[in-house]
Amino acid sequence: MMLTKLRKFIVNRQKVSSWHVNHMCSCRTGMILKGLISQAFLRRNYSSLPENDIKSLRSIINPPMTKIRNIGIMAHIDAGKTTTTERILYYSGYTRSLGDVDDGDTVTDFMAQERERGITIQSAAVTFDWKGYRVNLIDTPGHVDFTLEVERCLRVLDGAVAVFDASAGVEAQTLTVWRQADKHHVPRICFLNKMDKTGASFNCAIDSIREKLKTKPLLLQLPIGEAKAFRGLVDVVTMEKVIWTPVSNSDDGKQFVREPLTELNDPELLTEAKEARNALIEQVADLDDEFADLVLGEFIENFDLLPAEKLHPAIRRVTMTQRAVPVLCGSALKNKGVQPLLDAITMYLPSPDERNSEFLQWYKDDLCGLAFKVLHDKQRGPLVFVRIYSGTMKPQSAVHNINGNCTERISRLLLPFADQHIEIPSLTAGNIALAVGLKQTSTGDTIVSSKASALAAARRAGRNEGKIHRKNMETESLLLAGVEIPEPVFFCTIEPPSVGKQPELDRALNCLQREDPSLKVRLDPDSGQTVLCGMGELHIEIINDRIKREYGVETFLGPLQIAYRETILNSGRATDTLDRTLGEKRHSVTVELEVRPCAREKSEVVPVIEYAENIREELLQEFQEAIENGIRSAYLQGPLLGFPVQDVAVTLCSLTLHPGTSTTVVSACVSRCVQKALKKADQQVLEPLMNLEVTVTGDYLSSILADLAQRRGSIQEIQSRQDNKVVVGSVPLAEMMGYSTVLRTLSSGTATFALELSNYQAMNLQDQNALLSRRSGLA
Repeated sequence: MMLTKLRKFIVNRQKVSSWHVNHMCSCRTGMILKGLISQAFLRRNYSSLPENDIKSLRSIINPPMTKIRNIGIMAHIDAGKTTTTERILYYSGYTRSLGDVDDGDTVTDFMAQERERGITIQSAAVTFDWKGYRVNLIDTPGHVDFTLEVERCLRVLDGAVAVFDASAGVEAQTLTVWRQADKHHVPRICFLNKMDKTGASFNCAIDSIREKLKTKPLLLQLPIGEAKAFRGLVDVVTMEKVIWTPVSNSDDGKQFVREPLTELNDPELLTEAKEARNALIEQVADLDDEFADLVLGEFIENFDLLPAEKLHPAIRRVTMTQRAVPVLCGSALKNKGVQPLLDAITMYLPSPDERNSEFLQWYKDDLCGLAFKVLHDKQRGPLVFVRIYSGTMKPQSAVHNINGNCTERISRLLLPFADQHIEIPSLTAGNIALAVGLKQTSTGDTIVSSKASALAAARRAGRNEGKIHRKNMETESLLLAGVEIPEPVFFCTIEPPSVGKQPELDRALNCLQREDPSLKVRLDPDSGQTVLCGMGELHIEIINDRIKREYGVETFLGPLQIAYRETILNSGRATDTLDRTLGEKRHSVTVELEVRPCAREKSEVVPVIEYAENIREELLQEFQEAIENGIRSAYLQGPLLGFPVQDVAVTLCSLTLHPGTSTTVVSACVSRCVQKALKKADQQVLEPLMNLEVTVTGDYLSSILADLAQRRGSIQEIQSRQDNKVVVGSVPLAEMMGYSTVLRTLSSGTATFALELSNYQAMNLQDQNALLSRRSGLA
């Protein structure tokens, strides 16, 4: 009887009061039942419920590639990405109820840390269908600490939906994800969310898109009312009014009415919509020659006669060539505007075969895919997300990893739906799969059907290399472009409760590093402690929490420290000799080299290596790899504080070797010589400089500015956003430790801020000396 009632509660998704539970059964049984219900609500089953109104993941259609859409949802934190995704799944029929971020029961925020904090931490993939189209959607994080998640997802997606808070417009992280989409040439649609929010302004949001993102917005919709008055929208293309109407006390947004705009029902709205449509037609005609010829030839006298069927393809072409972005509006939380957004996704964003991929001609119908994300499952082991570009992926088949030059076997193939996975017999090109059994595969690896397939592709591409290796530039065009991993800016020590727990901690860190390439772990050579390097305070906090919860290791974190870098101000020259006898064999090498400052557009901890003309070519052929390994090794530890060195060029002036000298000895001598040369030059510490954006009401502006001045901040501009002021500037990361607490105090909890790494700048002499004193324990 108790289990029957429990099933009813889960199926109907009802909220059960404590009184009801306690009176169904005994007190002890009631406590057990409450725990079961809470667990059932926390981990919903989305696909196997028996009722006819919920679609099964096994029933997802397999249309031709032209009807597949791979899209991502991207935005600034708290713009409504996860809420929009939740509505999309509900309206497409794959969930029974509308989850809420605040209640912690959304589909894509399934991690305990996400549900507790109400933010997205890691990207989550879901698959569904909409009006004959199959959509693979990835919900991405909005917090700056997790931008790698956005980066690696955009790498494999064909289109994206940029979500905006209509009351704020373009925010700090919006700019970051927009630049990431530009880098990967991803066509976009803009969705102005939260049109019901106090302070929402459609026109201001459009202006911020135009000015800050430097793009051309195409207004496909107009809102009917704003803030509390928002009740629907106007479809500018079809000249229809779309109104959401509650039915039978249900306001889930499934029911809405489309009706033509006429003079009788709303003459002012009709006039505004006509002006917007005429402007849209002129804008598209300026950007698309084919459409311009059509308009000038047949509809020049009256744009009203231009049918929507002629306008849709032109908007699609302009969107796919990224000459402009369609703009839609709505309120995901209030269940308005999501269905037209789904229609726009299928109508305007490209299918996989419409994205230019030159390498596909070399692989033809053979399997070619990119591993872009790895998860660890306690039962299944590593789960690898793979975007399939060509061919078909099947379970129990062997695949070749070009980057790692190894062959592995896929034991099972899964269809991802957040934390629920359905086993499938195969998956075709254009889709995203979850492969089980790939133990050597990492983020950014290229997967093909076999080594022979890769070599055949190499021959087709005009390459004759017999060995395909990670660093082999000759076969670079065979490798799908991987993901650029940002360098960490924070680090701290991490220790287990006892020496016996160290192996468990090491295993946990290895798994987490494979999942999250932006997490770096190293061993301090002086203290022997494990050092955790991450993208921010929240990033390291989440990693520590996951180690405790998922791997059962109670850890202790040291204080957070800043990841500085080092460089030199002038050149330095050094000579070093290493002479060792190992067994009966003598190993001797003498190296002379020079280091000098080298300014680059983008500062990297990758050395610029040059060779003098007198270095013999046969020596380079044999020892070049050893020489460069030695230089890179020395580059990792600067002479002042032991931080990585950047913007330094190394010139090898001479190299003298005893016959039979090993490459290991050459590498060690070169590394030691570079360290000596760096110490002879004048050294400079570089500190991370952050772009800062603080949103605050005018009442607290002066106190915020005064505080930033004390933090060595530089204010670039102060913008107005509705009733708020937005302070845009830059500030050293070292001055921002614990800033969120200070900001809450200064603004009585009303201000928000966003940080993003800008670059590394030289510290002034006074600050550098103070830092050196602190690090040496003298201050």
